[in-house]
Amino acid sequence: MTKATIVKCPTCKKDVAWTKEQKYRPFCSQRCQQIDFGDWASESYSIPVDPSFDDGQLDEEDLE
Repeated sequence: MTKATIVKCPTCKKDVAWTKEQKYRPFCSQRCQQIDFGDWASESYSIPVDPSFDDGQLDEEDLE
């Protein structure tokens, strides 16, 4: 029998077993999953971008 990997819930930091039975992994519950989703929706989280990047600089071959 393989031992389940244990991760920390990104929201509440509770230990969560990474198994098929854990429906909301990596979150411990639907509540924590929804809190995280709300943070993304309200733009509390963001992915940094390079403000000097210009989409117009892309060549056709860069898109392939």
